[in-house]
Amino acid sequence: MDWKSAIKGFKDYLLLERSLSANTILAYEQDVLKLASFFSQENTLKNPLQLKYQDLIDFILFINELGLGARTQARIISGIKVFFRFLLLEDLIIDDPSELIDGPKLSRKIPDVLDYEEIIMILNSIDLSSDHGHRNRAMLETLYASGLRVSELINLKISNYFPDIGFIRVIGKNNKERIVPIGESAIDQINIYLTQYRNHQINIQKGYEDHIFLNRRGKMLTRVMVFTIIKDAKTLAGIEKSVSPHTFRHSFATHLVEGGADLRAVQEMLGHESITTTEIYTHLDNQYLRDVILTHHPRNKK
Repeated sequence: MDWKSAIKGFKDYLLLERSLSANTILAYEQDVLKLASFFSQENTLKNPLQLKYQDLIDFILFINELGLGARTQARIISGIKVFFRFLLLEDLIIDDPSELIDGPKLSRKIPDVLDYEEIIMILNSIDLSSDHGHRNRAMLETLYASGLRVSELINLKISNYFPDIGFIRVIGKNNKERIVPIGESAIDQINIYLTQYRNHQINIQKGYEDHIFLNRRGKMLTRVMVFTIIKDAKTLAGIEKSVSPHTFRHSFATHLVEGGADLRAVQEMLGHESITTTEIYTHLDNQYLRDVILTHHPRNKK
């Protein structure tokens, strides 16, 4: 099998069996094309089924010598490992040469987090007498109550909102669906917005009838608009930190973990495929950890 055929089959697999987005498939394709380019040179001419562990080591040394950053190298290696899992799944190879390959160790950037008092300050800074005050309050309450991505927030549907049982159905990355709890404060604000404002909006455009949050023209809000709303609110609240929709998501997860929530449960609510992605929210301060030990360890109980 040549590289062109292997990559085409790989793309079909990612689309049809993994149901990945076009952007994700393109990223994986670019990673494998780098590998193909390296082994299409005269001195290293090999097809994908001929590659062994040492061949991949040679390739990794090559991209390292190019001066690529650790994060970029890790992404390329990750794509290549998915490619070889595909070849193994299709019985095109017997052994996976990438199985023992590890990417470079990455230092994790600790996300910005608002404490609970800062969250309340931002929520209270919203002018509820303004044209879209209740909509904006409901959106920010929802971000903090359920840890949604901004794309999930602006695409939230009335038909996926179940206030009577306290859940919303969210369509996340790669069109994956998950059920997320939503708290009473967010439900109260959404209900006020829906019944007193949203239900009286007469210019709702075709195709947006089921969207919860709409702009003044009756269409879905943009990501930029949500960023602007949050920026204005945090400025009015007098908060100096850089705050974005993702800050509310980070704060949601961190506050849950600090409160003793199970990491697996937080993983499910955030829609993370890997528990290692969720583990970044365990950046608890030393005093908190000490308090946990003193409170819960059996040797410290009187």
